[in-house]
Amino acid sequence: MKKTPRPAGASAAAAAVVTVVLWASAFVSIRSAGDAYSPGALALGRLVSGVVALGILWGVRREGLPPRSAWRGIAISGVLWFGFYMVVLNWGEQQVDAGTAALVVNIGPILIALLGSRLLGDAMPPRLLAGMAVSFAGAVTVGLSMSGQGGSSVLGVVLCLLAAVAYAGGVVAQKPALAQASALQVTTFGCLIGAVVCLPFAGQLVQQAADAPVSATLNMVYLGVFPTALAFTTWAYALARTTASKMGATTYAVPALVVLMSWLALGEVPGLLTLAGGALCLAGVAVSRSRARAAVVTEPGAPEPGATAVASAEPEATAVVSAEPPSEDASVKK
Repeated sequence: MKKTPRPAGASAAAAAVVTVVLWASAFVSIRSAGDAYSPGALALGRLVSGVVALGILWGVRREGLPPRSAWRGIAISGVLWFGFYMVVLNWGEQQVDAGTAALVVNIGPILIALLGSRLLGDAMPPRLLAGMAVSFAGAVTVGLSMSGQGGSSVLGVVLCLLAAVAYAGGVVAQKPALAQASALQVTTFGCLIGAVVCLPFAGQLVQQAADAPVSATLNMVYLGVFPTALAFTTWAYALARTTASKMGATTYAVPALVVLMSWLALGEVPGLLTLAGGALCLAGVAVSRSRARAAVVTEPGAPEPGATAVASAEPEATAVVSAEPPSEDASVKK
């Protein structure tokens, strides 16, 4: 019996889930490793670990170099997202508490939607906008509920804001590159470019690695192998099959998972307000990833939709397909 191939939408959805879970774990690991490593050294160590893991996989799969047309997007995303973003995010998280960091960085998906609409022609359906509004309200709630657990500074807020802008710019630049190169190629060489950008911190990395506890170094390696090498590859795979706006909205699930992981890994018991904010984040993601049922319009003299099952199903399916670009996979969840 011939095995039915797995739908592309299901594979992309699974990839998005892997990305969200691993990125949420990154916030916990950054806090653990940040006590022993400076922001630049932590970013470089993470990227070097990621390059090694990605390089091995790239060599085994023999995918070769990306085509010339993809290099512009790879280079921009490498500088902005893999390099600049990771340094300023690490630095910002040392200046503000986790709640404030999560709050400011979560402006990123909104910027992605705006840039995606302007530069990539992404559609902005009402459900996407409504879902993002609900999720952002949840992120604000989570941030406010956790803001009393640490200090904050103007510098820290500015750094987190810069991280959000770099994140949005990197995603929008990466999307066109994925039309020309594979997810593994885009991620591998983007990570390599990011590591090159962070090379000025090599001296700090070597010095601090000699004094850092083993647990902090292991957290740094974990950040490179899983939230970077694996999660950025699964992100690129899913992004190639949907719009930047929808993928950005899906990352609003991260604050809810950060709350859960902080509870399990760090013993930080969330309050009712924090849990409510996390629930709002997840609800908003569900709304943004859903799609409206298309109405069936019957012409005069045609049978009613309920009269024939086949007749009612075909117009609806046609309406749904025509409502979105063929390349967009509306079933992707992140």
